[in-house]
Amino acid sequence: MAIFSLWVINKAGGLVYQRNFADGLAQLTSNEYLVLAGTLHGIHAITSRLSPAGSSSGAQVIEGETFKMTILLTATGTKFVLLTSLAEVTAESVLQRVYEAYADAVMKNPFHTPEMPVRSEGFDTRITSLIGTGQS
Repeated sequence: MAIFSLWVINKAGGLVYQRNFADGLAQLTSNEYLVLAGTLHGIHAITSRLSPAGSSSGAQVIEGETFKMTILLTATGTKFVLLTSLAEVTAESVLQRVYEAYADAVMKNPFHTPEMPVRSEGFDTRITSLIGTGQS
């Protein structure tokens, strides 16, 4: 069980926070991460419209052969995305705690501009205590 990466995507589909926690991930440029976040935002919007049972909040889990992507959509449209191993069972609760840390350390910061990249040492510290550094 492992947590590979955390992304925070704003309501417009822009990547405002990205952090890796495991070695072995593909080394991507910041532009490639921005493209991936925008693509995931679009896929999430499409899946919210495809629900046969009426309204839907969109995809919550996307699984690949070697990883799982768990998505938490907030009431404001911000998406928290956790990339984990397939065996990881705590992704939803970790994302909820990440959201709480974001609300406390970022959104309550009077110097943070909403929808802009997160530059908060307090948030980084809370994420490190919650998930770890990713260094073995």
